Amino acid sequence: MKVLARVKPVDLVLAEAAGDFDPAELNPNKLKPTLGVWGLTALGVGAIIGTGIFVLTGKAAALSAGPAIVLSFVVAGIVSALAALCYAELSSTVPVSGSAYTYVYATLGEFTAWIVGWGLILEYALGAATVAIGWSGYFTDFIGTLGIVLPKSLTTNPFDGGVINLPAALIILLITVLLIRGTSESDKVNKTIVAIKLLVVAFFIVVGAGHVNPANWHPFMPFGVGGIINGAGLVFFAYIGFDAVSTSAEEVRNPARDLPRGIMGSLAVCTVLYIAVSAILTGILPYTQLNVPSPVSYSLIQIGLNWAGAIVAVGAIAGLTTVLLVMLFGQSRVFFAMSRDGLLPAVFSRIHPRFRTPYLSSALVGIVVAAVAAIGRLDVVADLVNIGTLVAFALVSIGVIVLRQTRPDMKRGFRVPGSPVVPALSAVAAIALVLKGLPVLTLVFYLTWLVIGLGVYFGYSRMRSIVGKSDLAA
Repeated sequence: MKVLARVKPVDLVLAEAAGDFDPAELNPNKLKPTLGVWGLTALGVGAIIGTGIFVLTGKAAALSAGPAIVLSFVVAGIVSALAALCYAELSSTVPVSGSAYTYVYATLGEFTAWIVGWGLILEYALGAATVAIGWSGYFTDFIGTLGIVLPKSLTTNPFDGGVINLPAALIILLITVLLIRGTSESDKVNKTIVAIKLLVVAFFIVVGAGHVNPANWHPFMPFGVGGIINGAGLVFFAYIGFDAVSTSAEEVRNPARDLPRGIMGSLAVCTVLYIAVSAILTGILPYTQLNVPSPVSYSLIQIGLNWAGAIVAVGAIAGLTTVLLVMLFGQSRVFFAMSRDGLLPAVFSRIHPRFRTPYLSSALVGIVVAAVAAIGRLDVVADLVNIGTLVAFALVSIGVIVLRQTRPDMKRGFRVPGSPVVPALSAVAAIALVLKGLPVLTLVFYLTWLVIGLGVYFGYSRMRSIVGKSDLAA
């Protein structure tokens, strides 16, 4: 039991991030700090505004909440805001790669950290593959309007009558190359695309507001309060992304100041936009008509605004592109952090001598996700992604309470107000959303993935842990 509870000392975590301690004796593993507060906010917005707002909003309204989907976004936003406060404190206190995985390792111990890291691997991989398939659909439809028709064999997976989904694989590989080239380069691309995406969302709000029929908001809560909670469980996918901001901690110029601002800023911007878009969307069309893959552009087309629908489609392509960028970025950084701790093979924490990025972990993640996107079906995996994220949120919130007790002397760039009450509420809210907002089958799938992870941990990681071998555990 002592082995399972060993905690990685915070001082050791900070020393590794500074490049002062390299227990694996690898190439220098100091990442290049290039991001500021605006880059971080753009990174968060790039991850958050995408699949949730362009795809899941319609399904959640049609099947779970009706026009009260706006309240589902409020509930999910409150849970996310509570967790974001906890992320902000830990990211400003322990500004290193790995996000929730690293925070939990330094507070609750290696075994719990492994569970979080293993869940994040699933979250980012499945999320990125699914978004890539959706991106391919939007891209194929868009170029079709230009008279360019790709054969079905090159745009459809073999299970649905094609051979390979080539656009989905290629966009993953292209973004992987961009990430290997360097954080500053991908940051510039991300900022540009995020600006386009925000303009398109604002365009929908302005144009759509003039075509709202208030009668479509009645009945407002056709599925009752339970429908609002179920809707929150589904659209929670729309908020996944602000946590990816904290995976970039070692690449931030002033993490203690900028990480909390980037996390809270991106969440605030997206919550306001989500509420506005969902209200207008359910006002344009009856909620029963919104269970389609592209509800935002679809709603405009259905009222005769084809030109506006085409513009929104371009925004959707941009939105999904930035989601892919941040998901692949986050996954490679989690791999990097777990490898540096010895819990995954050491090769994944090697840094490129020129670009100063974890190029091997980025390459592996990109190749695997591209393969899944090329031959996989666009099944609904949002719930499975949600559960991994909510578990991580709960454990990070508990970590704030633990670190306040074990290391009250540490300098904190940001402090959660009302601790320990607010972090405790954050943990309870996250677990409640898992139990009340997600299907039982999702819990079964997650537990299956967890069992596989336990086999990897006890068969490989536990014996190769750098902290365990060097007897550095707190």
